[in-house]
Amino acid sequence: MRDDNGPLLRKRREQWVEPLWKSILSNKGLMPLLWRFFPGHPNLLASWFEGEKPQIAAGESYVRKPIYSREGGNVTIFDGQNNVVDHADGDYADEPMIYQAFQPLPRFGDSYTLIGSWIVDDEACGMGIREDNTLITKDTSRFVPHYIAG
Repeated sequence: MRDDNGPLLRKRREQWVEPLWKSILSNKGLMPLLWRFFPGHPNLLASWFEGEKPQIAAGESYVRKPIYSREGGNVTIFDGQNNVVDHADGDYADEPMIYQAFQPLPRFGDSYTLIGSWIVDDEACGMGIREDNTLITKDTSRFVPHYIAG
């Protein structure tokens, strides 16, 4: 929960609030747990912790992700023969990892597209569209925020 930029925030006049419980929802360790409770659910990808038996058939593509990471940092995509298809560097290489079945993002033209949404008090209030020319969206990806009024 520490960040090298944290001390700089103390010198600013803005006040930022990011509740600690958010780290639970953004923790990728939640994915293998959800898969254990709801195996085969259509809204989940097969997921497992490092060192566990893979939850996909031999020969299927998969992704390795740090449990705590953001914006594609240290994400690696493997083909069914364990060859690296794509990798994004980052600051999270020493974190514990999860593995997940590979599901490519939709591609429109030259861009792979990922949609993020924000919900406050059970109501949609925002959406962000992140696009990249690679299979892994990163902190350098194009980002278009949307505000939902009403």
